Amino acid sequence: MTISAPASPHTTLQEADAHASRQLTTLEGWRKFVASSPEPPVLLPPDELQRLSPTDRDLYDEARLDHHARMLVVATSFVEKTVTCGRRLVLLNRHAISARRGLIVSGLPGTGKTIAITQLGRAHELLDQARHPNVPDRIPVLYITVPPAATARMVAAEFARFLGLPIRSRLNMTDIIEAVVGVCTDTRTGLVLVDEIHNISQTTRSGAEVSDTLKYFSERIPATFVYAGIGVEDSELLAGTRGAQIAGRFTLVPTRPFPYGPEWKGLVATLENTLLLHDHPPGSLVKLDRYLHKRTDGMIGALSHAIRGAAIDAILSGTERVTKETIDAIPLDHAAETAVAPRTKRTHR
Repeated sequence: MTISAPASPHTTLQEADAHASRQLTTLEGWRKFVASSPEPPVLLPPDELQRLSPTDRDLYDEARLDHHARMLVVATSFVEKTVTCGRRLVLLNRHAISARRGLIVSGLPGTGKTIAITQLGRAHELLDQARHPNVPDRIPVLYITVPPAATARMVAAEFARFLGLPIRSRLNMTDIIEAVVGVCTDTRTGLVLVDEIHNISQTTRSGAEVSDTLKYFSERIPATFVYAGIGVEDSELLAGTRGAQIAGRFTLVPTRPFPYGPEWKGLVATLENTLLLHDHPPGSLVKLDRYLHKRTDGMIGALSHAIRGAAIDAILSGTERVTKETIDAIPLDHAAETAVAPRTKRTHR
Protein backbone atom coordinates (compact mmCIF):
# COMPACT_ATOMS: atom_id res chain seq x y z
CA MET A 1 0.00 0.00 0.00
CA THR A 2 1.35 3.45 -0.90
CA ILE A 3 0.74 6.69 0.94
CA SER A 4 -0.22 8.61 -2.14
CA ALA A 5 -3.96 8.14 -1.56
CA PRO A 6 -5.10 9.44 1.83
CA ALA A 7 -8.61 9.50 0.35
CA SER A 8 -9.13 6.03 1.75
CA PRO A 9 -9.46 7.26 5.37
CA HIS A 10 -11.75 10.03 4.15
CA THR A 11 -13.99 7.46 2.45
CA THR A 12 -13.94 5.25 5.52
CA LEU A 13 -14.97 8.10 7.79
CA GLN A 14 -17.73 9.20 5.43
CA GLU A 15 -19.06 5.64 5.44
CA ALA A 16 -18.80 5.59 9.24
CA ASP A 17 -20.89 8.75 9.51
CA ALA A 18 -23.52 7.23 7.24
CA HIS A 19 -23.60 4.01 9.25
CA ALA A 20 -23.82 5.89 12.54
CA SER A 21 -26.92 7.76 11.44
CA ARG A 22 -28.80 4.72 10.19
CA GLN A 23 -31.62 3.13 12.13
CA LEU A 24 -32.57 -0.49 11.75
CA THR A 25 -36.18 0.52 12.45
CA THR A 26 -36.44 2.22 9.05
CA LEU A 27 -36.40 0.49 5.69
CA GLU A 28 -33.48 2.63 4.48
CA GLY A 29 -31.45 1.90 7.60
CA TRP A 30 -32.22 -1.80 7.45
CA ARG A 31 -31.18 -2.03 3.81
CA LYS A 32 -27.88 -0.28 4.58
CA PHE A 33 -27.30 -2.78 7.37
CA VAL A 34 -27.97 -5.73 5.06
CA ALA A 35 -25.72 -4.36 2.32
CA SER A 36 -22.87 -3.22 4.57
CA SER A 37 -19.69 -5.24 4.83
CA PRO A 38 -17.06 -2.60 5.64
CA GLU A 39 -13.46 -3.48 4.94
CA PRO A 40 -11.08 -2.76 7.84
CA PRO A 41 -8.30 -0.25 7.19
CA VAL A 42 -4.86 -1.63 6.38
CA LEU A 43 -2.31 -1.61 9.19
CA LEU A 44 0.66 0.27 7.74
CA PRO A 45 4.24 -0.97 8.18
CA PRO A 46 6.51 1.24 10.34
CA ASP A 47 8.35 2.91 7.44
CA GLU A 48 5.12 4.00 5.71
CA LEU A 49 3.67 5.10 9.02
CA GLN A 50 6.60 7.44 9.64
CA ARG A 51 6.18 9.07 6.23
CA LEU A 52 2.58 10.12 6.91
CA SER A 53 1.96 13.82 7.32
CA PRO A 54 0.36 14.88 10.64
CA THR A 55 -3.01 15.29 8.92
CA ASP A 56 -2.82 11.90 7.21
CA ARG A 57 -1.71 10.29 10.49
CA ASP A 58 -4.76 11.75 12.21
CA LEU A 59 -7.01 10.39 9.48
CA TYR A 60 -5.30 7.01 9.62
CA ASP A 61 -5.76 6.82 13.40
CA GLU A 62 -9.36 7.99 13.09
CA ALA A 63 -10.08 5.16 10.63
CA ARG A 64 -8.61 2.66 13.10
CA LEU A 65 -10.62 4.18 15.94
CA ASP A 66 -13.79 3.77 13.91
CA HIS A 67 -12.86 0.17 13.11
CA HIS A 68 -12.56 -0.67 16.81
CA ALA A 69 -15.73 1.25 17.65
CA ARG A 70 -17.74 -0.93 15.27
CA MET A 71 -19.36 -3.96 16.88
CA LEU A 72 -17.98 -7.16 15.39
CA VAL A 73 -20.53 -9.86 14.64
CA VAL A 74 -19.17 -13.25 15.68
CA ALA A 75 -20.90 -16.41 14.48
CA THR A 76 -21.38 -17.88 17.95
CA SER A 77 -23.27 -21.12 18.53
CA PHE A 78 -26.22 -19.01 19.75
CA VAL A 79 -26.31 -16.89 16.58
CA GLU A 80 -26.07 -20.02 14.45
CA LYS A 81 -28.86 -21.73 16.42
CA THR A 82 -31.11 -18.68 16.08
CA VAL A 83 -30.53 -18.46 12.33
CA THR A 84 -31.14 -22.19 11.89
CA CYS A 85 -34.34 -22.19 13.98
CA GLY A 86 -35.60 -19.07 12.21
CA ARG A 87 -34.98 -20.40 8.72
CA ARG A 88 -36.63 -23.71 9.66
CA LEU A 89 -39.76 -21.89 10.83
CA VAL A 90 -39.85 -19.75 7.68
CA LEU A 91 -39.88 -22.94 5.60
CA LEU A 92 -42.49 -24.64 7.78
CA ASN A 93 -44.70 -21.54 7.60
CA ARG A 94 -44.35 -21.12 3.85
CA HIS A 95 -47.62 -22.89 3.02
CA ALA A 96 -49.45 -22.31 6.31
CA ILE A 97 -52.75 -20.50 6.02
CA SER A 98 -53.09 -19.70 9.71
CA ALA A 99 -51.51 -20.49 13.10
CA ARG A 100 -48.00 -19.88 11.81
CA ARG A 101 -45.26 -20.71 14.28
CA GLY A 102 -42.93 -18.05 15.66
CA LEU A 103 -39.64 -17.72 17.51
CA ILE A 104 -38.80 -16.05 20.81
CA VAL A 105 -35.17 -15.21 21.61
CA SER A 106 -34.79 -14.58 25.33
CA GLY A 107 -31.93 -13.89 27.70
CA LEU A 108 -30.02 -11.45 29.84
CA PRO A 109 -28.84 -8.09 28.49
CA GLY A 110 -25.52 -8.33 26.67
CA THR A 111 -25.91 -11.94 25.55
CA GLY A 112 -26.40 -11.16 21.86
CA LYS A 113 -30.18 -11.33 21.33
CA THR A 114 -30.44 -8.38 18.94
CA ILE A 115 -27.36 -9.50 17.03
CA ALA A 116 -28.87 -12.96 16.63
CA ILE A 117 -32.24 -11.84 15.27
CA THR A 118 -30.76 -9.18 12.99
CA GLN A 119 -28.34 -11.76 11.57
CA LEU A 120 -31.33 -14.02 10.96
CA GLY A 121 -33.04 -11.13 9.18
CA ARG A 122 -29.95 -10.32 7.16
CA ALA A 123 -29.55 -13.95 6.06
CA HIS A 124 -33.22 -14.11 5.07
CA GLU A 125 -33.04 -10.90 3.05
CA LEU A 126 -29.82 -11.83 1.25
CA LEU A 127 -31.35 -15.18 0.30
CA ASP A 128 -34.47 -13.41 -0.95
CA GLN A 129 -32.34 -11.05 -3.03
CA ALA A 130 -30.48 -14.01 -4.54
CA ARG A 131 -33.77 -15.68 -5.47
CA HIS A 132 -35.29 -12.48 -6.84
CA PRO A 133 -32.46 -10.40 -8.33
CA ASN A 134 -33.23 -6.94 -9.65
CA VAL A 135 -36.64 -6.80 -7.95
CA PRO A 136 -36.34 -3.67 -5.78
CA ASP A 137 -39.95 -3.52 -4.62
CA ARG A 138 -39.69 -6.53 -2.29
CA ILE A 139 -39.43 -5.98 1.49
CA PRO A 140 -38.52 -9.43 2.81
CA VAL A 141 -37.84 -8.31 6.39
CA LEU A 142 -39.49 -5.84 8.75
CA TYR A 143 -37.77 -4.84 12.02
CA ILE A 144 -39.27 -2.86 14.90
CA THR A 145 -38.67 -2.33 18.60
CA VAL A 146 -41.47 -2.14 21.15
CA PRO A 147 -41.37 1.25 22.94
CA PRO A 148 -41.62 1.36 26.73
CA ALA A 149 -45.22 1.71 27.95
CA ALA A 150 -46.31 1.04 24.39
CA THR A 151 -49.88 1.33 23.20
CA ALA A 152 -51.38 -0.60 20.32
CA ARG A 153 -51.32 2.53 18.15
CA MET A 154 -47.64 3.13 18.95
CA VAL A 155 -46.70 -0.38 17.87
CA ALA A 156 -48.79 -0.13 14.71
CA ALA A 157 -47.07 3.18 14.01
CA GLU A 158 -43.65 1.47 14.37
CA PHE A 159 -44.65 -0.94 11.60
CA ALA A 160 -45.75 1.98 9.44
CA ARG A 161 -42.63 3.99 10.19
CA PHE A 162 -40.36 1.16 9.05
CA LEU A 163 -42.26 0.99 5.77
CA GLY A 164 -42.16 4.77 5.33
CA LEU A 165 -45.93 5.14 5.53
CA PRO A 166 -47.19 8.54 6.74
CA ILE A 167 -48.88 8.51 10.16
CA ARG A 168 -51.40 11.30 10.36
CA SER A 169 -53.31 12.13 13.51
CA ARG A 170 -56.64 11.65 11.77
CA LEU A 171 -55.82 8.05 10.86
CA ASN A 172 -57.38 5.51 13.18
CA MET A 173 -55.90 2.14 14.11
CA THR A 174 -57.77 0.30 11.40
CA ASP A 175 -56.40 2.65 8.73
CA ILE A 176 -52.82 2.14 9.92
CA ILE A 177 -53.14 -1.64 10.20
CA GLU A 178 -54.75 -1.99 6.78
CA ALA A 179 -52.04 0.15 5.19
CA VAL A 180 -49.27 -1.91 6.83
CA VAL A 181 -50.85 -5.24 5.93
CA GLY A 182 -51.39 -4.10 2.35
CA VAL A 183 -47.77 -3.05 1.87
CA CYS A 184 -46.35 -6.15 3.57
CA THR A 185 -48.54 -8.41 1.45
CA ASP A 186 -47.68 -6.63 -1.80
CA THR A 187 -43.94 -6.58 -1.06
CA ARG A 188 -43.79 -10.22 0.07
CA THR A 189 -42.63 -9.63 3.64
CA GLY A 190 -41.66 -13.04 4.98
CA LEU A 191 -40.00 -12.23 8.32
CA VAL A 192 -41.07 -9.76 11.01
CA LEU A 193 -38.56 -9.05 13.82
CA VAL A 194 -39.95 -7.51 17.01
CA ASP A 195 -37.27 -6.48 19.52
CA GLU A 196 -37.65 -5.38 23.16
CA ILE A 197 -40.74 -7.59 23.47
CA HIS A 198 -40.36 -7.62 27.26
CA ASN A 199 -41.91 -4.13 27.23
CA ILE A 200 -45.31 -5.81 26.78
CA SER A 201 -47.24 -6.86 29.87
CA GLN A 202 -50.39 -8.93 29.51
CA THR A 203 -51.51 -7.77 32.96
CA THR A 204 -52.24 -4.21 31.80
CA ARG A 205 -54.94 -3.13 29.40
CA SER A 206 -52.57 -1.34 27.05
CA GLY A 207 -50.16 -4.30 27.09
CA ALA A 208 -52.96 -6.73 26.27
CA GLU A 209 -54.03 -4.49 23.39
CA VAL A 210 -50.47 -4.44 22.05
CA SER A 211 -50.35 -8.23 22.25
CA ASP A 212 -53.66 -8.46 20.39
CA THR A 213 -52.36 -6.08 17.72
CA LEU A 214 -49.23 -8.17 17.13
CA LYS A 215 -51.36 -11.30 16.97
CA TYR A 216 -53.63 -9.64 14.42
CA PHE A 217 -50.64 -8.58 12.34
CA SER A 218 -49.32 -12.15 12.45
CA GLU A 219 -52.66 -13.46 11.21
CA ARG A 220 -52.93 -10.93 8.37
CA ILE A 221 -49.30 -10.82 7.22
CA PRO A 222 -48.08 -14.15 5.77
CA ALA A 223 -44.76 -13.96 7.59
CA THR A 224 -42.83 -15.63 10.40
CA PHE A 225 -42.74 -13.47 13.54
CA VAL A 226 -39.63 -13.41 15.73
CA TYR A 227 -39.62 -11.80 19.16
CA ALA A 228 -36.57 -10.90 21.26
CA GLY A 229 -36.47 -9.65 24.83
CA ILE A 230 -35.05 -9.91 28.32
CA GLY A 231 -36.17 -12.87 30.40
CA VAL A 232 -39.26 -13.45 28.26
CA GLU A 233 -39.93 -16.91 29.70
CA ASP A 234 -40.50 -15.34 33.13
CA SER A 235 -42.08 -12.10 31.92
CA GLU A 236 -45.67 -10.92 31.88
CA LEU A 237 -45.77 -11.38 28.11
CA LEU A 238 -46.61 -15.03 28.71
CA ALA A 239 -49.13 -14.35 31.50
CA GLY A 240 -52.82 -15.25 31.26
CA THR A 241 -54.79 -16.58 28.31
CA ARG A 242 -53.05 -14.37 25.75
CA GLY A 243 -49.67 -15.42 27.08
CA ALA A 244 -50.67 -19.08 26.88
CA GLN A 245 -51.55 -18.58 23.20
CA ILE A 246 -48.11 -17.11 22.53
CA ALA A 247 -46.39 -19.91 24.45
CA GLY A 248 -48.32 -22.46 22.40
CA ARG A 249 -47.25 -20.99 19.07
CA PHE A 250 -43.68 -19.80 19.64
CA THR A 251 -40.44 -21.74 20.00
CA LEU A 252 -38.17 -20.24 22.67
CA VAL A 253 -34.41 -20.04 22.20
CA PRO A 254 -32.70 -18.98 25.43
CA THR A 255 -29.33 -17.27 25.51
CA ARG A 256 -27.02 -17.37 28.51
CA PRO A 257 -23.55 -16.18 29.46
CA PHE A 258 -20.83 -18.27 27.82
CA PRO A 259 -19.18 -20.87 30.04
CA TYR A 260 -15.41 -20.91 30.14
CA GLY A 261 -14.39 -23.37 27.47
CA PRO A 262 -13.32 -23.79 23.85
CA GLU A 263 -15.98 -21.47 22.40
CA TRP A 264 -15.08 -18.70 24.83
CA LYS A 265 -11.40 -19.08 23.96
CA GLY A 266 -12.35 -18.89 20.29
CA LEU A 267 -14.32 -15.68 20.89
CA VAL A 268 -11.30 -14.06 22.53
CA ALA A 269 -9.03 -15.17 19.69
CA THR A 270 -11.45 -13.87 17.06
CA LEU A 271 -11.72 -10.47 18.74
CA GLU A 272 -7.95 -10.25 19.17
CA ASN A 273 -7.44 -10.97 15.47
CA THR A 274 -9.49 -7.86 14.62
CA LEU A 275 -7.15 -5.52 16.51
CA LEU A 276 -5.29 -3.00 14.35
CA LEU A 277 -2.55 -1.92 16.74
CA HIS A 278 1.15 -1.43 16.02
CA ASP A 279 2.65 -2.81 19.24
CA HIS A 280 0.22 -5.51 20.33
CA PRO A 281 1.87 -8.93 20.83
CA PRO A 282 -0.22 -11.51 18.93
CA GLY A 283 -1.82 -14.06 21.23
CA SER A 284 -1.42 -12.00 24.39
CA LEU A 285 -5.18 -11.71 24.90
CA VAL A 286 -5.70 -15.42 24.32
CA LYS A 287 -3.41 -16.01 27.29
CA LEU A 288 -5.81 -13.86 29.35
CA ASP A 289 -8.97 -15.73 28.30
CA ARG A 290 -9.72 -17.01 31.83
CA TYR A 291 -9.23 -13.54 33.31
CA LEU A 292 -11.47 -12.08 30.58
CA HIS A 293 -14.17 -14.60 31.44
CA LYS A 294 -14.09 -13.58 35.09
CA ARG A 295 -13.92 -9.89 34.20
CA THR A 296 -16.98 -10.04 31.91
CA ASP A 297 -18.91 -12.87 33.60
CA GLY A 298 -19.02 -14.68 30.26
CA MET A 299 -21.06 -11.94 28.55
CA ILE A 300 -20.10 -11.47 24.91
CA GLY A 301 -21.35 -7.88 24.95
CA ALA A 302 -19.09 -7.01 27.90
CA LEU A 303 -16.14 -8.87 26.32
CA SER A 304 -16.49 -6.97 23.06
CA HIS A 305 -16.89 -3.66 24.87
CA ALA A 306 -13.82 -4.25 27.04
CA ILE A 307 -11.49 -5.25 24.21
CA ARG A 308 -12.69 -2.60 21.77
CA GLY A 309 -12.59 0.09 24.48
CA ALA A 310 -9.03 -0.85 25.44
CA ALA A 311 -8.00 -0.80 21.77
CA ILE A 312 -9.41 2.71 21.37
CA ASP A 313 -7.51 3.84 24.47
CA ALA A 314 -4.36 2.23 23.07
CA ILE A 315 -4.58 4.38 19.94
CA LEU A 316 -5.48 7.56 21.81
CA SER A 317 -2.66 7.11 24.32
CA GLY A 318 -0.12 5.94 21.76
CA THR A 319 0.68 2.68 23.59
CA GLU A 320 -0.70 0.66 20.67
CA ARG A 321 -1.35 -2.48 22.72
CA VAL A 322 -4.11 -4.03 24.81
CA THR A 323 -3.10 -5.43 28.19
CA LYS A 324 -4.75 -6.73 31.34
CA GLU A 325 -4.20 -3.32 32.94
CA THR A 326 -5.82 -1.39 30.10
CA ILE A 327 -8.80 -3.76 30.07
CA ASP A 328 -9.16 -3.31 33.84
CA ALA A 329 -9.41 0.44 33.21
CA ILE A 330 -12.47 0.05 30.97
CA PRO A 331 -15.69 0.39 33.01
CA LEU A 332 -18.17 -2.30 32.05
CA ASP A 333 -21.93 -2.39 32.44
CA HIS A 334 -23.24 -2.56 35.99
CA ALA A 335 -24.32 -6.21 35.67
CA ALA A 336 -20.83 -7.36 34.69
CA GLU A 337 -19.15 -5.22 37.34
CA THR A 338 -21.41 -6.44 40.15
CA ALA A 339 -20.94 -10.06 39.05
CA VAL A 340 -17.17 -9.67 39.37
CA ALA A 341 -17.21 -7.80 42.70
CA PRO A 342 -18.32 -10.72 44.93
CA ARG A 343 -15.65 -13.00 43.44
CA THR A 344 -13.00 -10.33 44.00
CA LYS A 345 -13.99 -9.99 47.63
CA ARG A 346 -13.86 -13.75 48.14
CA THR A 347 -10.43 -13.89 46.51
CA HIS A 348 -8.96 -11.36 48.92
CA ARG A 349 -10.36 -12.93 52.09
